[in-house]
Amino acid sequence: MKTLIEHLRVLNYTLRRLLLTPNATLLNILIIGIALSLPVGGYVLLKSVQSLGSQIAGTPQISVFLTIGTGTGDIERIGDKLKQHTAIKRIEFVSREVALKKLQQSTGMAEVIGGLSQNPLPDAFIVYPKEGNLKAMEALRDELNTWQHFEHVQLDSAWVHKLEALLDFGRTAVAILAALLSFALIAITFNTIRLQILTRREEIEVAKLIGATDAFIRRPFLYFGLTQGLLGGIAAWLLVAISLQLLNHQVGTLTQLYASNFSLQHLSFGDSLTLMGFAAYLGWLGAWFSVSQHLWQIEPR
Repeated sequence: MKTLIEHLRVLNYTLRRLLLTPNATLLNILIIGIALSLPVGGYVLLKSVQSLGSQIAGTPQISVFLTIGTGTGDIERIGDKLKQHTAIKRIEFVSREVALKKLQQSTGMAEVIGGLSQNPLPDAFIVYPKEGNLKAMEALRDELNTWQHFEHVQLDSAWVHKLEALLDFGRTAVAILAALLSFALIAITFNTIRLQILTRREEIEVAKLIGATDAFIRRPFLYFGLTQGLLGGIAAWLLVAISLQLLNHQVGTLTQLYASNFSLQHLSFGDSLTLMGFAAYLGWLGAWFSVSQHLWQIEPR
């Protein structure tokens, strides 16, 4: 209980010190917020692009073409086996006759196709996997390729490869940006705490002279860095939320022209907590580095 009261006292002292220099505090918080909002905004954009890609591409599917001459009994057995497969959500059977009629209607080549002596198209199954990620669909395709009576198994994955490549590039870019800005924020806190230590040098010397431990002296600086980082994380969340609100208004006007309901996704509750916790940690880390380097240099004279 005594330790909790001590921590609360230090936290109250830290907040009062922040309010003593409102201009500098606000500027530091704003810098941290802007810096953090850049990678967070990129993360939100990637999530929205992934969602949009799924809407455009529709439900992923695998086309299975049967060998010409496969009997009705074999087709029924294959259909039952596909329905029982744990990785398959549902299937559709497209007979060669139905496929020929669709081809005639879609290409406008009714006369040419009608002049054929026999139907060249095979029977086929359209398979809808339960898992929509690329690795799971490729594994299912490779497995179906080993089944009997299957002439060709085609995964409609060109869009999946392109989307995955785009998202991987985006994730790498956001990760690099986040790492660089994290170091920058640690440096900002490091310098802020260094200036505070130099300003309070005589106060620290007196505290050491009367027996204050390094942990006791270090605690207010660590709380200062943590609090400043947390406030910067809140500022970043507000900047991203306001930006998304403004952009969604414009996106809504655009998507109405294309009869779409796409919108940029806001940060989830879990993502918001992660952002603020990470920002607070960066502030604490910068303060810890600064105190560790400069505090030991101050000794009572």
